[in-house]
Parts: sequence; C-alpha cells; structure tokens
Amino acid sequence: MIVLRSALFALCQALVTPPFALAMLLVAPFGSNAPYAVSRTWCRCVLVLARVICGLDWRVEGLEHIPDRPVVVLSKHQSAWETILFPALFPRQVQVVKKELLWVPFFGWALALLRPIAIDRKSGRAALEQILRQGRERLAKGWWVVVFPEGTRTAPGQRREYAIGGAWLAARTGTPVLPVAHNAGYFWRRNAFMKYPGTITVRIGPPIASEGTNPKQLNKIAENWIETEVSRIDRDHAPTDEARRSV
Repeated sequence: MIVLRSALFALCQALVTPPFALAMLLVAPFGSNAPYAVSRTWCRCVLVLARVICGLDWRVEGLEHIPDRPVVVLSKHQSAWETILFPALFPRQVQVVKKELLWVPFFGWALALLRPIAIDRKSGRAALEQILRQGRERLAKGWWVVVFPEGTRTAPGQRREYAIGGAWLAARTGTPVLPVAHNAGYFWRRNAFMKYPGTITVRIGPPIASEGTNPKQLNKIAENWIETEVSRIDRDHAPTDEARRSV
C-alpha cells in the first residue's frame, strides 16, 4: 500500500508542478510577489497531497517564537519536505540553494523567479561573499533568509559540519537567527521514492541574538540547539518502526 500511495503522490506532484510553474511565468511581469504567491499555493498543495495520499501529516512546536521581523533561519536538512513547508509556514523568504537546482525543468525555472541566493558550493570565499551581499539585500526588503547549514540532506541520526554562511550573514547584519529542528527524514528520505505515513515534528527555537557575536560562536550555538532538539524529537515523537527501518 505504501508503494501504491507513493506512486500516486509522485504522479500527482508531477501533474500539478508544470501548471504552477507556467502560472508563475505568466504573473512574473507583475513583480516578484506574484510568482511567490503562486509558489506558496503550490507548496500548500503538495503538503495536502502528501497528507491525503500518503498519510504524511505534520505538527509545529514553538510557533510563539516566530518574530515579526526578518530573521536568518538555520534549519536541519534531512529531506526535500522542509523546503516545501517553510514557504507555507514562514513569511516572505528566499532560500540559499545550490545553483544546479535552477537548471531543473519547470521546478528550477520557477525557482529562479523567487530570487533565491543560488551559490556554487565549491567556490568557497566567493559563495560566502555572495550570501552576505545578496542576503543583506533580501533582508533590507523585509524578506527572511533560509539557510540549511549542512549544505545537503542528511539522514536521521547523522550530522554534517555546519557551514558558516548563514551565521556570517546574521552576525554581519545584526539579524537574529531562528533555529529549526525536525525529523522529516524518517518519512521523506533523500532521493527516495517511498513516502511513509506518520507525523513530522517541526520544532522552532527562540531567536538567537547576533549583535556582537562572533559568526563561529553564533553558528555553534545554533548547531548545538538544533542537534539537541533533533535528538529530543526522536525521543519524544518516535516514528513508526516501519519509517525508522527505512533509514
């Protein structure tokens, strides 16, 4: 049944994506907010499809920590799922992404209209300067900046070194960091066809002040909070044995 549900979900997602991408192209002349509104609707549509077809629901803890000012979000990265949730959950935002995503037909073309910070992860210092330059511009517009400091999706129970780009941007601009932990990787794995039923837990932490903080220290504070909360989520909201065995 999980195979059949996953196949149906993949088919539905493939069917709805091109029309939404086309709609974004059609409304692009009206400014960047119009394509963004269409993209948020696509995100919500995919989340509903995942819940209805695959039985994949979600809960958010810590909504009271969401501020009314732009922040730099530093989040655990286990799945493509959180990249879909965040536009539906948080205010107007851009994500720091690898530039190769812009080449994906339909999805990448639509993504480019949202003005993400698309970096070459191999460019080192140049990528850091790009994050600072373009991130400062986006924050000045009142947009949030979402960064996945691990750089790539990491399986549950594993961790990668946290890149400093997001913390560097926050510290250099005096912008608070909003840390986010979750366990999406148990249900929607990296590059995996199968989508497992259950409830993903997303935990939002209190904003971390960045003024007068060294970027490395800020990055470490956020990393410690995220990784600690990921472990607590695994303990407090353990996924089904079937989902856990899939990892």
